[in-house]
Amino acid sequence: MSLQGRRILLIVSGGIAAYKALELVRLLRKQGCTVRCVLTAGATQLVTPLSFQALSEGKVYTDLFSLTDENEMGHIQLSRWADLLVVAPATANLLAKMAAGIADDLASTLLLATDKRVLVAPAMNVRMWQHPATVANMATLAARGVAVVGPDEGAMACNEFGPGRLSEPPAILAAITALLAPPQGLAGRHALVTSGPTHEPIDPVRYLANRSSGRQGHAIAAALAALGARVTLVSGPVAIADPAGVLCVHVETAEQMLAACRAALPADVAVCAAAVADWRVGQVARHKLKKLPGADPPSLALVANPDILATLAAAGPLRPRLVVGFAAETTALLEHAEAKRRRKGCDWIVANDVGGASGVMGGAENEVHVLSDAGVEHWLRAAKEDVARRLARRIAEALT
Repeated sequence: MSLQGRRILLIVSGGIAAYKALELVRLLRKQGCTVRCVLTAGATQLVTPLSFQALSEGKVYTDLFSLTDENEMGHIQLSRWADLLVVAPATANLLAKMAAGIADDLASTLLLATDKRVLVAPAMNVRMWQHPATVANMATLAARGVAVVGPDEGAMACNEFGPGRLSEPPAILAAITALLAPPQGLAGRHALVTSGPTHEPIDPVRYLANRSSGRQGHAIAAALAALGARVTLVSGPVAIADPAGVLCVHVETAEQMLAACRAALPADVAVCAAAVADWRVGQVARHKLKKLPGADPPSLALVANPDILATLAAAGPLRPRLVVGFAAETTALLEHAEAKRRRKGCDWIVANDVGGASGVMGGAENEVHVLSDAGVEHWLRAAKEDVARRLARRIAEALT
């Protein structure tokens, strides 16, 4: 989709990654966008308004109480002018203001006064991102329809490692493009997607897991968002980036994944693509289990994990209208998949052969069968992104 002629109001807050916003302006201008930039007081300590003025070829706004801009209620005009408001980087402070409805500077006032969609690209220290206050603020913003891209995981300027890095400008551009695309089938719908493996601890350093990469689940979340859905992606530990334009909730265990899914309800559709561990250790060791000379290996007493798919598919007021499960099998694919669909109570099962020769688990391609009351559809082997797009279109048809 072309962004030619689209109007972007870019709000830059005072994070160390503010310099990356300059590249975002360049990319947007290359796509034919008109960009107006707003810098918070903190941002002006890290980047200069002149740089943004040169790249955007327009005035840069910094002051809520400007005698010239506010002569005609400039903050209201700016908030109405844009097709989309983008906050990059979005600091913990500005996100908290947005959640609380505080308007004490130009940026926060614009965000409170706007009637247009808002995309935030968070960037902050990993502890700040994982703090319960920030988690709660992001949940509040997601419930209000604020779109999110990132943050990415990696090394940060504070010499710590983890989620909190600003998404790269091309990823933010992709999220902007997706949000400005014409609504296609899932506008106004909320989709819940699970992805990746779960890690079930044995002791502080060991865990039970599987080979899931999360590529299929993440691709499904991206495809649903591209069709206009508001997407909540609950992901186990993976080594791939969060899809653009979705709210990603990171978890480790099956119990945490179920809690995050319940917190995300209600939803119109739930797609359970995660490879959830069936069992966990009943009693996790407080200290690392030691391998002692002559001693027998420790015996692990396993207990069943909660059944996330069956829980979401169970009848009740919060049951999604459509519940889609996945069946990863190595033998008797269709028989086991249909038995699972009936046992779990879900509407569709997407079955795939994950045997060693298939290369599906952790690979880039997938070959699936979609089982429903209408019968079985065989989809030939294709890139996981193509499978995701086809599934998203089928979901859109079913919901409309």
